[in-house]
Amino acid sequence: MVNVASLVELPPAVRPKAKVWTEERVAWWRQTGEVPSPVMVWTPQQTGRFLDYAVNDPLYALFHVIAHVGLRRGEACGQRRTDTYLDSAMLEVANQIVQYGWETGEQAPKTTSSEGLVAIDAGTVMVLRAHLAGQDEARVRLGVVWVESGLLFTQPDGSPLHPADVTARFQELTRRAGLPPIRLHDLRHTAASLALAAGADMKVVQNMLRHSSIAVTMDTYTTVLPEVALAAAEATAKIIPRTATRQLGHDSGTAPTTVDSDQPEEMCPHNTNPQVGDYPNLGSEGAPSGTRTPNPLVKSSQPDLSDGVE
Repeated sequence: MVNVASLVELPPAVRPKAKVWTEERVAWWRQTGEVPSPVMVWTPQQTGRFLDYAVNDPLYALFHVIAHVGLRRGEACGQRRTDTYLDSAMLEVANQIVQYGWETGEQAPKTTSSEGLVAIDAGTVMVLRAHLAGQDEARVRLGVVWVESGLLFTQPDGSPLHPADVTARFQELTRRAGLPPIRLHDLRHTAASLALAAGADMKVVQNMLRHSSIAVTMDTYTTVLPEVALAAAEATAKIIPRTATRQLGHDSGTAPTTVDSDQPEEMCPHNTNPQVGDYPNLGSEGAPSGTRTPNPLVKSSQPDLSDGVE
């Protein structure tokens, strides 16, 4: 008997490309309500604005941890106090809360790679110490009413959080803060992007997110922030040694290229006043609209096609 379904070849799943909420995209969203991608990432400034707005919210510590170390929603809701090592500045991810319809339950992460130790910064340690102190005070105050779940983040009576309620609260705080929308899971994307922007090695980010393959980290959870891309572009330009200065004239066409006197003779263009016949693509009135003006210092006048490659 032939399984007909096995004969059907489905197209490969394509992950939506994560995009950063740049000022231009935010302006367009405010004007039209359109979100550029299903996966959006906040800038450092937007992340800080959210955390400042939410700093007095009962779930602030949970949102702070996700924004800084990229825990998944279920992992944050299921993080146990006994797996939280503040003296060592570590969290051990070994438990999560999952949904079965609307019902919830606790279980270990689905894969062994999802389990592991995650380093936390000193500021996050302070946030969690204050959070635990408040939780201990609530336990004493409520007495027998307190539900001993053993979880790091709980409802006011100590019972487990429902992941859907956490998402709803995140969306509400985002709206009240006047920020462009992202999913709670995109706060994990943001954590990875910010870590890279801060100079963290890709392997370190992979370990933080607990991915089995670094390719998953590179393809899914990293978005180059505009300021990082600009810094890379400037750094690239600075490593190219230049001694010649190209000056544009005030009239049509271009002025001769000026070359520093200490430039080696073999590097100097012998024809310092190129004519139309020397460069067929260069007309007397400059390059045609929409094309590059050839540089006499460049041997080939073929168009640069790299902009269209990956």
